Amino acid sequence: MASPDSFVPVAELADVRESGRELVSADGRAIALFAHEGEVRAVDNACPHMGFPLVEGTVDEGVLTCHWHHARFELTCGDTFDPWADDVLTYPVDVRDGTVYVDPHPEPDDPPEVHWSDRLEDGLEQNLRLVVAKSVIGLADAGVDATKPLETGIRFGCRYRRQGWGPGLTILTAMANVLPDLDPVDRKRALYHGLLEVGGDVSNEPPQFEQDALGATATDFDRLQSWFRENVEVRDPNGAERVLRTAIDAGYEDDELAQLLATAATDHRYVQTGHVLDFVNKACEALDHIGWDYADVVLPSLVRGLTSADRAEESAEWRRPIDLAGLLDDTFDELHRFVEFGARKTWSRPDGMLDSLLGDDPDAIVDTLVEAIRDGATPEQLADVVAFAAGTRVAQFATSNEFSDWNTVHHTFTYANAVHQLTKRTDAVELYRGVFDAAINVYLDRFLNTPPAPLPDVNPDADPDDALDTLSAAFDAEGHVADAGRAAAHFLDAGGDTATLRRELGAALLSEDAGFHTYQALEAGFTQAASRPPEEARTLLVGVARYLAAHSPTRREREQTFTIAARLQRGESVHETVDSE
Repeated sequence: MASPDSFVPVAELADVRESGRELVSADGRAIALFAHEGEVRAVDNACPHMGFPLVEGTVDEGVLTCHWHHARFELTCGDTFDPWADDVLTYPVDVRDGTVYVDPHPEPDDPPEVHWSDRLEDGLEQNLRLVVAKSVIGLADAGVDATKPLETGIRFGCRYRRQGWGPGLTILTAMANVLPDLDPVDRKRALYHGLLEVGGDVSNEPPQFEQDALGATATDFDRLQSWFRENVEVRDPNGAERVLRTAIDAGYEDDELAQLLATAATDHRYVQTGHVLDFVNKACEALDHIGWDYADVVLPSLVRGLTSADRAEESAEWRRPIDLAGLLDDTFDELHRFVEFGARKTWSRPDGMLDSLLGDDPDAIVDTLVEAIRDGATPEQLADVVAFAAGTRVAQFATSNEFSDWNTVHHTFTYANAVHQLTKRTDAVELYRGVFDAAINVYLDRFLNTPPAPLPDVNPDADPDDALDTLSAAFDAEGHVADAGRAAAHFLDAGGDTATLRRELGAALLSEDAGFHTYQALEAGFTQAASRPPEEARTLLVGVARYLAAHSPTRREREQTFTIAARLQRGESVHETVDSE
């Protein structure tokens, strides 16, 4: 209960009764007073939805209606009838000797972190863009770690989408991965974008109903893996989920659970244009962020994708004019023998290997990889060089191709990145198959580099500030793909800081209404560039810049919503903005 000393005089009772409403100020707060049904009520004057002055609203039968978007509020407690609007803050009122007093600093019903966590759930459940934006900003401003809204989004997306893990959860995890690369405000934007995509994916979808684990939790891992693969093979999601939950309940380690999933995802060639294995990797990365205690929530969301995926060996391009799937089947029959031959050997990438992987002879590509394995190359080492080959295809994509073919080279790159990241998590021999799949797809993409777009000439005399200005301008007009790649390269050539370039590229992405693949392109490029020598990092970041420029500009509606949310959180009057046009 408010102390009498906390109240301040704000208006004469007679004036409020005569006008029915008054706008007053107390300790810098704009407060709307209403005389209604014999009582005086006080609410914050700014409508919590879009900031419109509530003193200009209508009160009828105890309901205050804002005249801008018709949000409705119960006048005594401020609760809204419309979840998209949020509750309005009410102030305690006391009338003494004909004067109205108000406590301008009432205790909130909930602390900010609780309030905004609850509102984030509302925003996700009803797919409310502005609510999600305000919740992300409110949580960050309250000092809540990014892991909290990330956890909320991941749990929500896994629980309420029967098809399971999809683009929204992938985008959210990708944005969580690049948070350290971004400015503080863009970190809010990144979470907002990812959570918005999760809400969109779940909207109007049936929820996921869980299968129970088998009682056989004492079953050894090899048998569980065999059962899981068999259920995926025959496209039985229920059986596969029960086996996976059994492995989780049995307490198998994180790397073993990753192996279980990755093995099934590579039993067939390049399934679902690489998305399935990429989803496996992203689900594991999501658990790295929020904790593997959530494995039973997250990992089963992958099962339907695994069991329903298209398999590349069923497609014509993997069978004709060259039977690429058959070529790999023959190779995989000997895979364990090659690995045994290379045991205890130390391998380093030979000169010319990248050129071989980018060549036009699939037999030579397979031979190159087999020779590397026989010489002791680990799955991680091979995945590293194949991922760079795939990234080079993106950096040198010829814009004379159809626009949709950006997705073709992109899919190969994100798949190769997923293989590479999973090889860091588990050394399962089966992941060599993912390396070969990625390499064959690099081969299939060769025509999209015919001729290859040249990598920008090295220009150490470039002005880094001018390069950044050119880069920014390239994202504001269609078709400036070459300008963007050249600007990114020359910024680095002139000694520009890689971290600065990553921040600029991240900011460019988050200003757009980006599509699924564009988020993936940035995150995979950043991930692959992070630990590479400068020349290779340069190529990969050129690829990121070119891909973003090819897909910019957009209408930027999401940014408008985020800007409105940020202004509302700062207490600005959005409705008073004057259009500059």
